[in-house]
Amino acid sequence: MATTTGTDGAARANGVSPELRERSVGELVHLLTQQVSQLARDEVELAKSELTRKGKAAGLGGGMFGAAGIVALLALGALTAAAILGLATVIDHAWIAAAIVGAAYLAVAGVLALVGKKSIQKASPLVPEQASESVKEDVEWIKTQAQSART
Repeated sequence: MATTTGTDGAARANGVSPELRERSVGELVHLLTQQVSQLARDEVELAKSELTRKGKAAGLGGGMFGAAGIVALLALGALTAAAILGLATVIDHAWIAAAIVGAAYLAVAGVLALVGKKSIQKASPLVPEQASESVKEDVEWIKTQAQSART
């Protein structure tokens, strides 16, 4: 039997401390349950803190995207005015120039709407199919392992 010395100087046989060797199976199962529960709680806390940190960063990034969108909208307004005024010098009627620019915007909006609709249809249904399949496979694996352990 191999004997090692732990960090506390206690002799261990096969890496098991004498303290654990003296406990009953029930005590060891109880200890294991407590440790697994604590580990799960610690993992959840770690995930919460990580998601909080990432959420704050994503929120800041989202705010910047929103500000960029507002500035882009202002720029689009200025460019629209420039396009209307530039076209009005050629046509001699500002209202016709505005109607042409407006129709061009409607055409762009229509194309974007159709492309967006196709993209949404391609993504449907909005269910995490791979994750749910993976969970089903895990459950089946656990069932087969439990059945084979009984036999």
